[in-house]
Amino acid sequence: MLLYVFKRLALSLPILLGVSLVTFFLMYLSPSDPAEVALRVNDITPTPQAVQSMREELALDKPIHLRYGHWLLGVVQGNFGKSYVTGRLVFDEILHALPATLALAGAALGIGLVLSLTIGIWCALHEESLGDKILRGGVFMLSAMPSFWLGLGLMWLFALHWDLLPSSGMEEAKSILLPALTLALAYTPTYTRLIRNTMVQTLNAPFVLYAKARGLQPWRIARHVFKNSLHLSITALGMSIPKLLAGTVVIETIFAWPGVGRLCISAIFNRDYPMVQSYVLLMAVLFVLFSLLSDLVNALIDPRLKKAL
Repeated sequence: MLLYVFKRLALSLPILLGVSLVTFFLMYLSPSDPAEVALRVNDITPTPQAVQSMREELALDKPIHLRYGHWLLGVVQGNFGKSYVTGRLVFDEILHALPATLALAGAALGIGLVLSLTIGIWCALHEESLGDKILRGGVFMLSAMPSFWLGLGLMWLFALHWDLLPSSGMEEAKSILLPALTLALAYTPTYTRLIRNTMVQTLNAPFVLYAKARGLQPWRIARHVFKNSLHLSITALGMSIPKLLAGTVVIETIFAWPGVGRLCISAIFNRDYPMVQSYVLLMAVLFVLFSLLSDLVNALIDPRLKKAL
């Protein structure tokens, strides 16, 4: 198992290198000058002399391949560079905003899992019933709604119309409810359909017929069916957790949530390239790590997969 982990991590290095390379060079295809944008953001008149001075300060006057090599060497050493706008270390900026994003993603994951498991298991145990068809129709409609539209709708209903929850910011504990619910509802249809379809297939397996013949109680059969249906769900969950973190970009912007996603949006508009590059690389690292973690969890649950590793 340990050898497998090292092998997967070693194979992930070229992927992360490719992501960093593509992201770095794509950033500099933008026609606008980051030095000029940095001056304007800081309320400095972008005269030719000021722009040239800023370009030298940000090392933008050097060849692009040298800038990439310098940035990559810094990343390996744990230095992600400095923000073009604030002048502070990118790592410190991300670290400051990360707890808010983790809290939002964690709350959304909890809400999404509760809804998905409840609806998915009930629909599987009541296959083709009226309730199953109604719930599947609702899930299908929910999957077609853009998250930003859903967020604005929930904001209008709960914050403006009923005045039950705050519409933006992070000033009180219940401020997390609306953005977390919006983010959770965006992923609930995927988990629900996956859990239901996998359990329906497992219910038709020979061991279920044998368990019924033995006279096992329905709740015990449902428990075994659920356990044997977790493989695909865990794999999807492992890939969805980084997507939850990345998906907070839109939600944090709508609800003015001070997290990493909103920080990235601000960096994009301000042409703060070190911040954007570090954010993309962080998301890539999370995808690699959670993909590996989901495989390991599946191997622990199913001994057959452990032997295959």
